[in-house]
Amino acid sequence: MRNLRFLLFGTLFGVILTKAEVISWFRIQEMFMFQSVYMYCIIGSAVVVGALSVFLIKKFNLKTISGDPVVFPKKPFNKGVIFGGLIFGLGWAITGACPGPMFALIGNGYGVFIVTMVFALFSAWLYGYLQDGVPH
Repeated sequence: MRNLRFLLFGTLFGVILTKAEVISWFRIQEMFMFQSVYMYCIIGSAVVVGALSVFLIKKFNLKTISGDPVVFPKKPFNKGVIFGGLIFGLGWAITGACPGPMFALIGNGYGVFIVTMVFALFSAWLYGYLQDGVPH
């Protein structure tokens, strides 16, 4: 019962993704084929909201719910990010699902995405296992 709020929030998030057609394989295909700007607008609005949120957090020195300061550590650039992004994008284009909508697709009855989820989890585990040997 303690985690019920997370289940409810996740369910609401899944409903929003479904109603906005963000989980639609056809919408994702349109994006990668440059046939529609719909998904680019969705992603762009998320980037704007995120950037504005970070700006406001920094400007007003906002704290977390527990009162701790919000810290944005500097992250050095490494070429592994480019390789990882290419692999992520390729997987997204092939399967038609990135990690967020993947769970909403399964919840909507698209059982084939269980295979995608298994491989996504395996890939995350594999990265963790090989992390010291991947390009930096």
